Amino acid sequence: MIKLRISGMTCDACAVHVKKALATIPGVDFVKLTYPDEMAVVEGNPDINVQQAIDAVEAAGYGAELLRQPSQAPGAQSERLSGKARIAIIGSGAAAMAAALTSADEGAEVTLIEKGTIGGTCVNIGCVPSKIMIRAAYIAHLRRQSPFDNGISVLEPAIDRGKLLAQQQDRVGELQQAKYEDVLAARQEIKVLRGQARFSSSSSLSVRTPDGQSLDVPFDRCLIASGARPFIPPIPGLAGTPYWTSTEALECAEIPESLAVLGSSSVALELAQAFARLGSAVTILARHTLLYREDPAIGAALQESLESEGIRILPLTEAERVNYDTNGFTLTTRNGEIKVERLLVALGRKPNTDDLGLENTGVKLDAAGAIIVEDHLRSSDPGIYAAGDCTNRPQFVYVAAAAGKAATINMTGGDATLDLSAMPAVVFTDPQVATVGFTEDEARKRGLTVNSRTLSLDNVPRALANFDSRGFIKLVAEMPSGRLVGAQILAPEASEIIQIATLAIKARMTIHDLAGTMFPYLTMAEGLKLAALIFTKDVKQLSCCAT
Repeated sequence: MIKLRISGMTCDACAVHVKKALATIPGVDFVKLTYPDEMAVVEGNPDINVQQAIDAVEAAGYGAELLRQPSQAPGAQSERLSGKARIAIIGSGAAAMAAALTSADEGAEVTLIEKGTIGGTCVNIGCVPSKIMIRAAYIAHLRRQSPFDNGISVLEPAIDRGKLLAQQQDRVGELQQAKYEDVLAARQEIKVLRGQARFSSSSSLSVRTPDGQSLDVPFDRCLIASGARPFIPPIPGLAGTPYWTSTEALECAEIPESLAVLGSSSVALELAQAFARLGSAVTILARHTLLYREDPAIGAALQESLESEGIRILPLTEAERVNYDTNGFTLTTRNGEIKVERLLVALGRKPNTDDLGLENTGVKLDAAGAIIVEDHLRSSDPGIYAAGDCTNRPQFVYVAAAAGKAATINMTGGDATLDLSAMPAVVFTDPQVATVGFTEDEARKRGLTVNSRTLSLDNVPRALANFDSRGFIKLVAEMPSGRLVGAQILAPEASEIIQIATLAIKARMTIHDLAGTMFPYLTMAEGLKLAALIFTKDVKQLSCCAT
């Protein structure tokens, strides 16, 4: 028998849907579930696959979490370890730091192993430097062009990339020192070991230190938080050329006259716009459409906005060959050649799992090389857990941190899951893209009956006051309950709005709840209230602050 906590049900019909989904699992003989209880009891064959049951519930559009009784702990991997647990952690980014600090708080003996710079991707070569560069580019853009140019004189900014880079790297260094190096130095119970870690078995690591020593690190539990690196495609002619990844682009000393960007996801689009605003002539080669995994309206509207700034976008276009000489790069495409000074490859990231000696363990990888973990962050090897960009979970720093903490709770005998049912995501272009929950299409594929409304920003008073009504707010609601299940926002301040929608989804609020909530007037967040109102009203017929 297994017990599952079910989330997302709003009525008795939901319970029927969940029961039907669970009844399809091999070995299931009986399912007991009622809507008010929010708990499913599944009986049948002792070998019922728990993860398969959870997947079936999620495929039906609901959430599922395994409930364990103390007597039902699944083996040694989830039992509280006797004595002082030895926890080994590979990596030092968000997942690793959360795990190290939580492990130390639990009284474990912690060894954190890092082969490179402490802090991982986000603070050193990812989130922090990219947002600094994006902000600088935004300021340059405003000095060159704004909605108030009739009354404020335009000034073509002089870009000193060297000074901007120094400012950027100084702040990166400050945060890396304060939030990583100093934090670790203050925790004497955390041993930091520099070197390359490889598994010699499912209970021991071999660490090659910078001075050539080989150290054995036995462990009771190990967390792999080794991160990811830019994926480099096998395009003929690309290897051996001085192409950029996001790392080199963020550290470049000069802004190139022209730049081609391979890719159309968040990193590609953020850096493409930043370089364009700092003076580069930018061409984006998109294998699909922009942000093709999101609601199609987002990519279409964002493309229009980027093109209005002079960025050339070539959808459904790939580089078939790359040539490089003293004049720069020549990209061969099905529509002809593109000649640029610099080339940025931003086609996603590859998990750092190929040099860990995982062949000496029972850890399984997916086709992309990511460690397969279940919702408790366990790998297929009982004593080894994984979190962050090296896993088959979304590659966001806040997901990594939450996963690292949850994994540690489980490694030290607790019971925690990684809940991604209300996971916000942001693309820091201008306008920004922010999403949470299901798109309309995703909700329907999961069997939900939904309705949606889209509010253009020319209906939001703050956008009108800003003379900037680019974008929209779209809400997706389950019917007939009206429960909010998704939000997609394209707006200059979308990143600051999306958390309200995230909390609303997590709290199981309806569009009627949102419409009846007071929002401060002349805020962009008020757009959420207006978007909820248009499910039942015409906002064009309402006065300011009306409901």
